[in-house]
Amino acid sequence: MKIKGKTALITGASTGIGRSIAVKLASEGANIIINYSRSTEEAEKTLSMIRDVGARGMIYQADVSDKIQVEKMFKEALEQFNGIDILVNNAGTTDFVPLKDLDGLLDEYWDRAFNVNVKGMFYTSRVCASELKKNKGCIVNITSIAGLNGNGSSIAYAASKAAGISVTKSLARVLAPRVRVNSIAPGVVKTRWVDGQEEHVDQYRDGTLLNRVASPDDVAEITAGIIEGGDFVTGQTIVVDGGWSI
Repeated sequence: MKIKGKTALITGASTGIGRSIAVKLASEGANIIINYSRSTEEAEKTLSMIRDVGARGMIYQADVSDKIQVEKMFKEALEQFNGIDILVNNAGTTDFVPLKDLDGLLDEYWDRAFNVNVKGMFYTSRVCASELKKNKGCIVNITSIAGLNGNGSSIAYAASKAAGISVTKSLARVLAPRVRVNSIAPGVVKTRWVDGQEEHVDQYRDGTLLNRVASPDDVAEITAGIIEGGDFVTGQTIVVDGGWSI
């Protein structure tokens, strides 16, 4: 699928991985719908960056765990761009709780992780499904190696990412053959999520074969690649961790 001339909805695109994906797809000629939940200033910065590379875009504030807000965002996107070809489910959240601290993993942390990381992915995919089918589009879900190895910022986060990988497979089944659905599972990525976690980042870096952690641009490159160069790939999870997990 060619990216140029297509329209992409990217959730959680105001900063970090989402921003890098937005700029990458914009640089390849896509129109970009920037979803964000809180930071209007950061979302506007992302919009400015995609306009700097000559792309059209819009920002829309919506909590992806709220299906009514997701439906309103979808309708506004269609009014602005008359179609959606690419969906990148990047919005995510976590609460840092050491895995061994079982009592510290509060119900609210479980609810927040699953509401955003799983239900949010599903709600956005569901509302876009008919449009993506019409346009022979694709979905890329940003998950995590935590969903494969049970490690990460908390047990709830790892479980939600495992669920996201499962949802990816299910959606690939039900939306085939017109829509491809894949997952990208990064390891540690140098974003503000890991600010203050320098010891953790250093330990992870030392365990990779490539001797570094990923940048948001690393994830953006793979995202663009699976969209444009993966026409016979669906239902898969692509690990982007510098060889840490082998």
